[in-house]
Amino acid sequence: MMKILVYSAKKFEVDHLLEANAERFEITMTDRSLSIDTVDEARGASCISIFAGDDASAPVLGALHQMQVKMIAIRSAGHDNVDISKAESLGITVANVPAYSPNAIAEHAVAMMLGMSRHLVKASQQVKQHDFRVDALIGFNLEGKTVGIIGTGKTGRCVAKILHGFGCNIIAFDLVKDPELENTLGVAYTSLHEICSSSDIITIHTPLNAASRGMICRSVIDTMKPGVMLINTARGAIVNTADVIEGLLQKKIGSFGADVYEHEKGIFFFDRRDDFPDDPMLQQLLDMPNVMVTPHQAFATQEALKNIADTTFENISFFANGDRPEHALTKPNI
Repeated sequence: MMKILVYSAKKFEVDHLLEANAERFEITMTDRSLSIDTVDEARGASCISIFAGDDASAPVLGALHQMQVKMIAIRSAGHDNVDISKAESLGITVANVPAYSPNAIAEHAVAMMLGMSRHLVKASQQVKQHDFRVDALIGFNLEGKTVGIIGTGKTGRCVAKILHGFGCNIIAFDLVKDPELENTLGVAYTSLHEICSSSDIITIHTPLNAASRGMICRSVIDTMKPGVMLINTARGAIVNTADVIEGLLQKKIGSFGADVYEHEKGIFFFDRRDDFPDDPMLQQLLDMPNVMVTPHQAFATQEALKNIADTTFENISFFANGDRPEHALTKPNI
């Protein structure tokens, strides 16, 4: 029976993973993340499974190769934490879960828009203190607002469909246009500059890569419509957090919703109530009344967790049977 080590196993996913495995493979789970310091735990396993915050850089992959690890099954769509070319050179198969639930992330992004536009957190806190005034809770309608979507892949497409139902004017920026969005929903593709200058709300749904890293920086923020709402449920490093904070302080950015954070590793997914890290930027965001931060939970629905587990073990089963997984990111060995 093939042995699998699951790194970064979270309590909320364990039952889903065990059910998806259906006792086909011998599984060991650890809540520790993969790094050069923990790589030795994979000794004896033919396959490991990792999450978005694990480190599968070249040195770690080299160590895994020496221990005869042949496959890495990523339990997420993003794979910027894996050196794919190095894995290919070592003959390690890497596969991901490309579309576990774009609706989950899209709905979370829209929930953040609604939560901030209608001051729902403040309203809830105020009412619990028996203060029922509305003076500080005046919001705005989504209907008629121009929303700029950066990235119209699977998640961005879902966002567009939801916002179309709200009556928003939707514009988009992507290297590849989606004819269905253009023809059915009237989405207008344009430049990043036009997205910034025209949008009342900007929501980010692009993968993290060399081109998108630090995309939302001071020069881009300077072109944004004053008071814009910015939403990021994609990857933290797509925005330059320091520049976003400056934009908030200058009121260029009216509100900021973030389910991801540039330096979230070791913070998000953990209880840090008793040992909060020395991170002035994160603390500054948390202290701002016009900022909503959630702990990388956009994906976390029952439906998504089941899809992640099922697809992860589907990838592993293909590999165990000597076949190339459907969602392989590495080229087949020749």
